[in-house]
Amino acid sequence: MAAHRKPKQRLYSGPAARTAATLALTGAATAAALPGPAAHAEPRRTPAQVTSEVDRLYHEAEVATERYNGAKEKASAAERALDALRDEAARRTERLHASRQELGSFAAAQYRTSGLGPSVQLALSSDPDQYLERASYLDRVADRQSVALDRVRHQVARIATLRAQATGQLADLTLRRTELRKDKATITARLAEARRLLNRLTPAQRSSYEETGHGSAARASRSLPRGSVQAPSGRAAAAVAFAYGALGKPYVWGATGPSSFDCSGLTQAAWRSAGVSLPRTTYTQINAGQRVSRSELAPGDLVFFYSGISHVGLYIGNGQMIHAPRPGAPVRVAPIDQMPFAGATRVA
Repeated sequence: MAAHRKPKQRLYSGPAARTAATLALTGAATAAALPGPAAHAEPRRTPAQVTSEVDRLYHEAEVATERYNGAKEKASAAERALDALRDEAARRTERLHASRQELGSFAAAQYRTSGLGPSVQLALSSDPDQYLERASYLDRVADRQSVALDRVRHQVARIATLRAQATGQLADLTLRRTELRKDKATITARLAEARRLLNRLTPAQRSSYEETGHGSAARASRSLPRGSVQAPSGRAAAAVAFAYGALGKPYVWGATGPSSFDCSGLTQAAWRSAGVSLPRTTYTQINAGQRVSRSELAPGDLVFFYSGISHVGLYIGNGQMIHAPRPGAPVRVAPIDQMPFAGATRVA
């Protein structure tokens, strides 16, 4: 029976045990570091796939930028309204204090003469004519007191209304500021991801993307001399001239000039130089004038792109526009058929 027993395994102890444990841990760490079926390495993309993804991210950032511009405009309006309400409430509160002081003087006069009734005062008066004159004066004072009391009631009610309106405006302002923070975070995230992807390209590939991804400013500018197409009005000509003067200036989201622009900021600034006030965002600018078809386009018209009306440029003729494309791409001339055309508006 003893001959068939399994030999007993020897347990390591001392230095041998420490060596075995070290080898086991090293093997486990190496196995964890090696790629296996469960590893999720980012797939390699071709340069074309990278630039396509970058375009998508830039477009999403621009959509968020226009939302940001709209929320910023509404936040500014809410802040101005809140300040106006607070100022009016402060002025009316000062008037209320003055009216209350007037009521106090009336009350003091009444208190001094309230000890005796009018008939007793007349009976005890040594000069009835003087008493009657004074009584007539007191009646007039009572009338003024009634008017002052009505004024106080009205002022108290108006101040309460103003404070309720200010509370509502403060809530609206808080909401707009929350939207601003959310849209800013979206913009920042999309732009950071776009930069990360662009960094995977070679310098030559990045340069090619910058030149051809949204049109080359230098090539387009040479192909379209200034004044080659006549603007329909002096104001339109002034807007086009401003846009030409902005060529080469950087795109900065939320910027309206004079040193940098986003897309709607450029068109707003161009028409402002011509004496025309445009709304701030692409989706409000499209309703700022008369809609025109693509075949009717004339220099100075606003041209809009994408289904969400998230990009705008200033038409300059011959199928070309000046626009602020995206971060890293300065204000430039580009063909209007490089993006999905969504409509056009003639401002003046």
